[in-house]
Amino acid sequence: MSTTPARKAVPKLKTRKPTGIVPWPLVLVEGEEGSGKTYSAAQFSASDKIGQMYWIDLAEGSADEYAAIPGADYLIIEHDGTYRDILEQIEAVHSEARRAAEAKEPPVVLTIDSASALWRMLTNWTQERARRTKKNAKALAEDPDGSIDISMNLWNDAVERWQRVMHLLQTLPGIAIVLARGKQVSAVDDNGNPINGRKEWKVSGHKDLAFDATVWVRLMRDEEPQIIKARSLKLRVERRKPLRVPDFTIESLVFDGLGCSTDSQPRVMPALAGDRVQPWLERVAQQTTKDELSALWRATRPEESGLTRAEAATVQSAITDRYAEIESPPKELNQAAADDPAARLRAAAEREAANGGEAA
Repeated sequence: MSTTPARKAVPKLKTRKPTGIVPWPLVLVEGEEGSGKTYSAAQFSASDKIGQMYWIDLAEGSADEYAAIPGADYLIIEHDGTYRDILEQIEAVHSEARRAAEAKEPPVVLTIDSASALWRMLTNWTQERARRTKKNAKALAEDPDGSIDISMNLWNDAVERWQRVMHLLQTLPGIAIVLARGKQVSAVDDNGNPINGRKEWKVSGHKDLAFDATVWVRLMRDEEPQIIKARSLKLRVERRKPLRVPDFTIESLVFDGLGCSTDSQPRVMPALAGDRVQPWLERVAQQTTKDELSALWRATRPEESGLTRAEAATVQSAITDRYAEIESPPKELNQAAADDPAARLRAAAEREAANGGEAA
């Protein structure tokens, strides 16, 4: 009997040649109030080089008015103001952009006005969740004006939601335009104290917004438009030397400056996950029928999914819990929600939010 240990299978190398194609960009346009950010996006909708532009207005209220710009042609996406609905609409645009790209149609454009409002919403959500924790609720009962502690896990939840949106924009099979507020503010030290006589420019939004953008444009009322950064081989911007563009338009930036064309493709950026379980758990949460869950259970088998036995067991446990939830929904949900799986899921999410969990 041989005692030679079994040799572990060697993973196969997966490679491909780079295409050299200029990808569709995520354009950040930020600046002062009244500097022309919204105007520039609406003006771009008149371009004959693009397909349908979709516009998501987040607490700015300018979308209807700016349609009066000569040639402007965009559709306003309606939403109820919740993160869930906004994310679903962005996902819908992502899907439509992919369809248009596969059909060789001009690129779909998505304008978000503004990222500042989106991050402010997530910040407020984080603060409200912190106020509802037992520790902070007790402290506020004693001193309603007292400060509260916001734990890192709550901020992590907000950042995760922000990153979901950013990943969809970065991989959009079309052009993403993100507007944001920017202004000069007093510089602060590491302790948050103002530094006397020192000013710095601040973009209102998550700290990685400018880093995640393909190209970063700054508009000011009394100065020429500036390109602060461009991730491009064609459009070079030197460090600490913004490129001034007197006759700036988004159309010229995208098609002339960056060199995008009908051959452009979305960025190849697979979503990163710390393990293989999390994406499966997200799929479990999205299922609304027992048949869908049964099919998902079969798909988790290690020989089919590539999951280890331990990973498959974790996912299958979540499927079992989800199955029970669908089979016996909470009694307090109203009859309409009980008859409609989608409404039932939304009502359950709202119930969890009221108890201190995630907001719908």
